[in-house]
Amino acid sequence: MGCEVSEGHNVEVTVSFENRTVIGASISLVFDLALDIDAHVESQARSRERAVGGVTSGKIGLGEQVTWRAVHFGIPFKMTSKVTELERPNRFVDEQVSGPFRTFRHEHCFEPLGRETMMVDRIEFDAPLGAVGRGVERVVLARYLRKLIRERGLFLKQLAEQGA
Repeated sequence: MGCEVSEGHNVEVTVSFENRTVIGASISLVFDLALDIDAHVESQARSRERAVGGVTSGKIGLGEQVTWRAVHFGIPFKMTSKVTELERPNRFVDEQVSGPFRTFRHEHCFEPLGRETMMVDRIEFDAPLGAVGRGVERVVLARYLRKLIRERGLFLKQLAEQGA
């Protein structure tokens, strides 16, 4: 399975978006970096994100969980996510088990493009708090998360291309 939209995921979400990053490195290297907790922590240093439970360093695997602590909008957050699907080196999915969202799903897809790799991040989420949450998620959270995912993609691109 490549980066086509996956079938069978029917949870209704309020916000979904996609970020694509072309990386000058092998699909295996990019896949491994995307699973690497330490690389993720480095990419999110601005929000002081750190792994505090579950897998806290190295690569995370299928069925494994990580608990993150971060500060966003000046507010401390804690979120536990689990890798629910993993098809090396083409795709994996992590989903919130507990945390600030009603639902949160991140599908990571990887597609070879000659000597490069297309990394596709698909985010789907639904904020808590009903109508109030929906307004906030569309106006504030969607824009903010798009920026975080874009920055993470560019960070992984730089890291992979230095190591390629």
